[in-house]
Amino acid sequence: MESALTARDRVGVQDFVLLENFTSEAAFIENLRKRFKENLIYTYIGSVLVSVNPYKDLEIYTKNHMERYRGVNFYEVSPHIYAVADNSYRSMRTERKDQCILISGESGAGKTEASKKILQYYAVTCPASEQVQTVKDRLLQSNPVLEAFGNAKTLRNDNSSRFGKYMDIQFDFKGAPVGGHIINYLLEKSRVVHQNHGERNFHIFYQMMEGGEEDLLRRLGLERNPQQYQYLVKGNCPKVSSINDRSDWKVVRKALTVIGFNEDEELLNIIASVLHLGNVQYGGEDGIACITSDTQIKYLARLLAVNGSVLTEALTHKKIIAKGEELVSPLNLEQASSARDALSKAVYGRTFTWLVNKINASLAYTDDSYKNYSVIGLLDIYGFEVFQNNSFEQFCINYCNEKLQQLFIELTLKSEQDEYEAEGITWEPVQYFNNKIICDLVEEKFKGIISILDEECLRPGDASDLTFLEKLEDIVGGHPHFITHKLADGKTRKVMGREEFRLLHYAGEVNYNINGFLDKNNDLLFRNLKEVMCMSENKILRQCFDREELSDKKRPETAATQFKASLAKLMEILMSKEPSYVRCIKPNDSKQAARFDEVLIRHQVKYLGLMENLRVRRAGFAYRRRYEVFLQRYKSLCPDTWPNWQGKLSDGVSTLVKHLGYKPEEYKLGRSKIFIRFPKTLFATEDALETRKHSLGETDYLTFIFPQNWAFLLSFSITMQACWRGVLARRRAQRRRQAVDTVRRFIKGFIYRHKERCPENEYFLDYVRYSFLMNLHRNLPKNVLDKSWPTPPAALAEASEHLRTLCMQNMVWSYCKKISPEWKHQLEQKMVASEMFKDKKDNYPQSVPKLFVSTRLSKINPIKALKGYKARPRQLLLTGSSAIVTEEGKLKQRIDYAALKGVSVSSLSDGLFVLHVPSDDNKQKGDVVLQSDHVIETLTKLAICGDKVNVININQGSITFTAAQGKEGIIDFTPGSELLVAKAKNGHLSVVSLNNLLFTLASV
Repeated sequence: MESALTARDRVGVQDFVLLENFTSEAAFIENLRKRFKENLIYTYIGSVLVSVNPYKDLEIYTKNHMERYRGVNFYEVSPHIYAVADNSYRSMRTERKDQCILISGESGAGKTEASKKILQYYAVTCPASEQVQTVKDRLLQSNPVLEAFGNAKTLRNDNSSRFGKYMDIQFDFKGAPVGGHIINYLLEKSRVVHQNHGERNFHIFYQMMEGGEEDLLRRLGLERNPQQYQYLVKGNCPKVSSINDRSDWKVVRKALTVIGFNEDEELLNIIASVLHLGNVQYGGEDGIACITSDTQIKYLARLLAVNGSVLTEALTHKKIIAKGEELVSPLNLEQASSARDALSKAVYGRTFTWLVNKINASLAYTDDSYKNYSVIGLLDIYGFEVFQNNSFEQFCINYCNEKLQQLFIELTLKSEQDEYEAEGITWEPVQYFNNKIICDLVEEKFKGIISILDEECLRPGDASDLTFLEKLEDIVGGHPHFITHKLADGKTRKVMGREEFRLLHYAGEVNYNINGFLDKNNDLLFRNLKEVMCMSENKILRQCFDREELSDKKRPETAATQFKASLAKLMEILMSKEPSYVRCIKPNDSKQAARFDEVLIRHQVKYLGLMENLRVRRAGFAYRRRYEVFLQRYKSLCPDTWPNWQGKLSDGVSTLVKHLGYKPEEYKLGRSKIFIRFPKTLFATEDALETRKHSLGETDYLTFIFPQNWAFLLSFSITMQACWRGVLARRRAQRRRQAVDTVRRFIKGFIYRHKERCPENEYFLDYVRYSFLMNLHRNLPKNVLDKSWPTPPAALAEASEHLRTLCMQNMVWSYCKKISPEWKHQLEQKMVASEMFKDKKDNYPQSVPKLFVSTRLSKINPIKALKGYKARPRQLLLTGSSAIVTEEGKLKQRIDYAALKGVSVSSLSDGLFVLHVPSDDNKQKGDVVLQSDHVIETLTKLAICGDKVNVININQGSITFTAAQGKEGIIDFTPGSELLVAKAKNGHLSVVSLNNLLFTLASV
C-alpha cells in the first residue's frame, strides 16, 4: 500500500485513514472521485472496504487477480474485494475462529455482485475434491435461483434484492468448503400484488413467460404476454434493456438441476397460480362479492391441486370461530380483493421460504465424523432507505440498519481497543454518537414503536393507522428522536403530512407514512383460505401450509415482531464471529459508467456512517505496521539500519525513526508494531524513500555493501549466473530428448497397432488400454437407466462387454437391495399399469408420477356411478374374490371376479369404464358404468385383485354395454376442450374428453 502513496495527488490515498483532513466530508468525497476517475473502485477505511459501483466490466476479477491476493498480507496489495475475502479466510484458518463479512449499501450499489465475487474467489482458490466441487457448484448456483425468486427491477436498480440474506459457508479442517446455510430476512411480499410505475414484479414471472417452452405455458394456462396479468401490469415495465429474461430462464433451470431439485413441476405450478390469482375478477350485487369468471378458478384448482368449488367459497367468504362455533360470512368487493391478494402474498412468501430451505438441504454438511467445521458468514442486506414515500418496509429496513450501525461501531471500537491493549499503548476513549437511544425507541418492550404497533393490531375495537399514530404521540411523543405533524414546530409542519411520523436516525431524518402499517404488520390470512391450502395435493404447498396452524389457537406473531426476533438472532450470530465490512456506494441513479454524482454520494456517505467510522479509526493513530515490515521497507533511509539490522527489531525501528527526525508526539512503539499518528509523517517518509531509490544504482549498491571487494563479487556473480544458465539449458535439452522419444514411440505404435503385441507397439497398446480404463472409471453409468458406455479399442472389445454386463448386474443388484417391500409392491402395480395402458390411453402418462395408494375413500366422491345417465357418488371396494359397489356403506351391487366378462375403457383421457357382467345373471342389474378421477389406478388394482389383466379392453370411438332388463346402451367418446358427460339426441351417452395436448407434461 505504501508504494502507492507517491501517486496520491493523482489517484488519492488507498486508505481514508491517511487523509490529512480526515474530518472533512469534502476531502473524503474528493478522494473517492480521484480513484473512481482512474477506475480504482476500492478504498479502505482501516480494515473496512469502500466499493463504488463502476457500472461497467473491469478486468480485475480474473483468476490471475485471485492468485495475486491469495495468501498475501492485507495491506501489501491494493484494496480489493478479494483482499477482504482472503483475509477472512486466512484468519479463520490460522486463528480457528469463525468470520463474517458484512456487505451493506443502498439498492444498486453492488452488494449482490460483491457477495458473488467473494463466493467465486472461494470456489477458485480453496482446496477441492469431487465432493467439494459439488458443494462449490451448489453454492454458486444458489445465487441465480435466489435472484430469480427474490430480486426485481426497481427505479434504482435493475436487479435489486428484495430480501436480506445471510449465508454461512462451512469449511473443513483442510480449508475446503463442504457445506452452507442461508437465512433470509423480510421478503418484500407486497411486490407480488403491487409495483410502482417503472418497476417490475419478481424476475421469475417474466423469465418463465419469456423463456418457457410452448408446451409448458400451455400446461400452466399462461400466455407469453405479461400485459395479460394484473400482477404484472401495474409497473408498466414488462421489458428491461439490461435484462435477458430468456437467457436467465435457462440459467435458473440449470441451477435448479445442479442444486438437486426434483419438484420443478409443482414449483412452476405455484408461480403460475399466483398470476392466475391476480386475474380473478369480482362482481356482485348488494355489496356481496362473487367471482365473475370460472376460467381462472379451473386453472387454479388444477395448478394448486385443490377443489375448485371449495377455493371459490374461500375467496368470497370468511370463516370466524367464536365461542367454539364456526361462522361463515360473505365478503364485500374490497374485502374479497384483499383476501385474494393476501393469499397470493402468502403462497409466494411461503414458497420462497421453502425454496431457501430446499437449497439449505442441498448444501447441508452431511459428514457426521467431523462436525467441528469453521464458518465464514456473508451478510448481504438492504442499506438505509429514504424514498419519497416511506412505509412499513422502510421502517423495518432502517431499524435493521440502526442495529447494524450500533454493532459496527461497538465492534470497531472494541477491535481498536484490543489492539492498543495488546501492544501496551494507552487507550484514549473516543466520543461517538451512540444510536442505542434510537434502537430502544423502536424495540423497547411495552414502550417501543413495535410494541405500540402490535398492541394496536391486537386490541379489540376500531383500530386504524390513525389511532396508531395518536397512540405513538401519547407514549413516545416526548422522545427527542420522534416527531409528528402535531408535535412539530411551524417550520417542520410545512414539510410533514398529517399521516406521517419522523424518526431522527443516526444517518438523518426519515418521514414514515402510517397508511398500511397495521395491515402489513398483521399479515393475516383468512382461516378458510388456510384450510384450502392445507388440503392441496401439491407437495410444496403441503409443506408450506401446515395443518397444525389450523388447530393452533394462538394468534401468530406480527411481521414486525418476527423481524425483531430474527434480527436479534442475527446480532447474536454476528457477535460470535470476527467481522469484516464492505460498504457499497452507487455513483449515480442513471446507472451510467464514469458518472460521479456528488450529491447522491454525499447522501450515501452520510447514511452508511463512513465519516463516523473514519473518525473512530483516526481517534488514535492513523497508521500501524509490524516492526519487520516497517524496517524492511524504510531501512535504506538510515546508515545504521542499512543494509541489515542485526539487533532487536524494536531497537532497529527506534534507531530509524530517530534518524528520520520523528517527534515523540508523532509515533508510539508497541510490543510488535509502530504506531504513527499523522499521515503527513508517513508521507514525508515515503517521499524520502522515493528520492533514495533513485540514488541507489547497482554499482552504488554493491559498493555500499562491500566497498573493498565489490569488483571480485561482481565477477563471481557473473560466473555463477553463467553456470546456472548452463544447468537450465541442459535440463531443457534433456526434456526435449525425452519428448522426442515419446512421440517416436507413439508414432511407431500407431503404425503397428493392428499387429500382434511386439516391442514396436507395446507402449502404444498399453497406453490405449490404460486411457480407456481410466475414461471408463471416470464415466461409469450412474444408474440402471443410464445406457452410456465409452467406445472401447478393438483389443478390449470383449473385455468391455464383460465389464458392461458386470456393471449393470451390480447396479441392478444394488438397486434391488435398496427397494422396500412397499416400494416393490408399488413398482409391480406400475408395471401392470404400463402393460395395460402405455401408448393406449391418453391420460396414462399423467398417472406415472402419482403413487398408487391403498384407499381413496377419504377423498370427495372418488367414484361416480352413471345411473340413467346421471352421476351418483359411489364407493368401489375390491376384495380378494369380488368387486363391491356401495353407497355410503350400503351395498348396491356385488360382482364376483369369476363372473366378470370384461372391462371396457376408452382410449381418451376421461375416467369412465364399464364392468361387463353376464346378462342372464339375475343377481346383477346389468353392466356397471363408473367414472373415476384415478381410472388408471382403479383398473390396475381391479386387474390385479381379479387376475383380469387380459380382459381390460381399450376402445376407440364408443363402448356398448347392457343396462338393466337387457337393454343395450352405447357410450360415444370424442375429444374436446373440457370434460363433459351428457345424454345425446340419439339416446347415446356422449362423453367429451379433454384434449390430450392439455395434459402434455412437456418433459418438465
